[in-house]
Amino acid sequence: MTAVAAERVPRVGAMPQVRRDRLALGVLLAATAALYVSDVGASRYSNTYYSAAVWSMTHNWKAFFFGSFDIGNVATTDKTPASLWLMALSSRIFGFSPWSMLVPIALTGVATVALVYAAVRRVSGPNAALLAGAVMALTPVAVLMFRMNNPDALATLLMVGAAYATIRAIESASTRWLLLAGLLLGIGFLTKMGQAFIVVPALALAYLVAAPTTVWRRIGQLLASGVAIVVAAGWWVAIVELWPTDDRPYIGASQKNSVLELALNYNGVGRLVGDDKHGTTGGMRGGGFASSPGIGRMFSNEVGSQVAWLLPAALILLLIGLWLTRRAPRTDRVRASLLLWGVWTLVTGVVLSYVAGDFHSYITVTLVPGIAALVGIGGHELWKRRATQKGRIALAVTVAVTAAWAVVLLERSPDFLPWLRWLVALAGALTVVALLAKPAVRRWGAITITLATLTALLAPLAYAIDTAVTPHAEKPSAGPKVDYGTKDDDSDEQPADFDPSAPSGTEALFTPLLGFQPQFVTALQQAGTKWSAATVGCRDAAVPALASLTSVMCIAGFNGNDPAPTLKQFQSFIDARQVHYFILPEPSRRFKSPITKWVQANYPGSVVGGQMLYDLTRPPQPQPQA
Repeated sequence: MTAVAAERVPRVGAMPQVRRDRLALGVLLAATAALYVSDVGASRYSNTYYSAAVWSMTHNWKAFFFGSFDIGNVATTDKTPASLWLMALSSRIFGFSPWSMLVPIALTGVATVALVYAAVRRVSGPNAALLAGAVMALTPVAVLMFRMNNPDALATLLMVGAAYATIRAIESASTRWLLLAGLLLGIGFLTKMGQAFIVVPALALAYLVAAPTTVWRRIGQLLASGVAIVVAAGWWVAIVELWPTDDRPYIGASQKNSVLELALNYNGVGRLVGDDKHGTTGGMRGGGFASSPGIGRMFSNEVGSQVAWLLPAALILLLIGLWLTRRAPRTDRVRASLLLWGVWTLVTGVVLSYVAGDFHSYITVTLVPGIAALVGIGGHELWKRRATQKGRIALAVTVAVTAAWAVVLLERSPDFLPWLRWLVALAGALTVVALLAKPAVRRWGAITITLATLTALLAPLAYAIDTAVTPHAEKPSAGPKVDYGTKDDDSDEQPADFDPSAPSGTEALFTPLLGFQPQFVTALQQAGTKWSAATVGCRDAAVPALASLTSVMCIAGFNGNDPAPTLKQFQSFIDARQVHYFILPEPSRRFKSPITKWVQANYPGSVVGGQMLYDLTRPPQPQPQA
């Protein structure tokens, strides 16, 4: 019987431990589900841009396939539609609502925690897996993204699924598991394009180094996995690219109506180097945007408390784990997993640190699985050496660094549970003393593990709970408000999500009827046209669409920069009496489209329920210029 098979057939005497392990896993997943699902509807429509697209996709199958923003299929969203498919299918089954959209996303979070647990358990056992799963579940940015309808949640699940499949493939040089990894990464591309491929070097390197077969077979298998990626991602891309452009929606956020351009430019090179054609210039800060590019970004004020609580510990444990396994056979699974999750963490961290375009702090959720697995595997390897002085010193240093860094992060939110930093510091100090002194008590190991776990997880747990009980919309941020200290301007202020006392901007849109007076909502609901209204910019179109549950045409894309629809196309919609109203956009987008100027020059405007509307069903009449 092989070692792997022996692990799968526990001895009779081990059954109580197996039951305890299963119970512990059940508790972990149940607690994760409670954290992610509880009152998830408080965020209402969360990211209204994607919510409006989901509503359209539940009412039109063509919009469903392409991921269109509106049921008239004028344009798609700025992402490939896999995560929208998940939410739209749920909404078709259970009816469109915040819960029908957000619960499936929360469940992807539970599945991600389960896969991290499973991946770590295969190499380091259930205790290490439980720690890794807890880190994955409680990291604040993970709580944030698994309670929102952004595509990052499903993308993270698919990337972790690919890692688990690669670990299974390494065990027996399995082509089948490696093909599954490629398939999942291909679907990841259909979820958030190139971001899913950021972990490819980690998976490929681990397999190339450790799979128990010849080097040429390993290379061939990796090439086959690459083909699986292309097939899984390429079928949809090929259909869209080959579909006649006059019979499909415009590809949102592209300049040449191309999915490939969208992937390579706006969601690719444009993000990495900064491309102001779509507002993806570097240096944008505050309100969910992170600090300037640089190696310290993951530890910065804007990002550190989101994701980096255990990042120093993970890097320390990676180095120690690789040193401890330096003489292991090439096929050693522990070292292979350390390589996989270590390269995952390093490459992801470096790439995200130097992104010069739009960088939202929440995309660091893809960094969390690597941190979680390294803490579990590396911590387990070091704990096995606790009988040696060097092992205890290394553990003590790791715990001390973790506690000190947690106190630094907690100091950035001085008004949030001020006593917590002292509790974390005390737990860390007691752990260090216990490790170095090793008193002669029967339960020394259990006491030390408990103190170390409190040191590592107490602060992230508090931030995770705060994140879960706070509603979030566009540009979300996990945890309590961070004190940024001296500012050059006001751009670093965090948004007050859903504050009814702030009657302007996105927050005001989430008062009753999403911030609109009943007269305005009624006008859209009684429009009687294919599109109840049109306006420039998808964020401006999304909220009235959701308030009225009607289709509002988005002109010029997410930021008002897309060349769709053209003025000629829009005029043809008007001639066909398919659009009833034009909503005057906010000043920042008002002059981004020639359609605004044309409407104002030819149609009278009037204020309805606090909104300036132009009735496009009336015969056009040149209006006097102000």
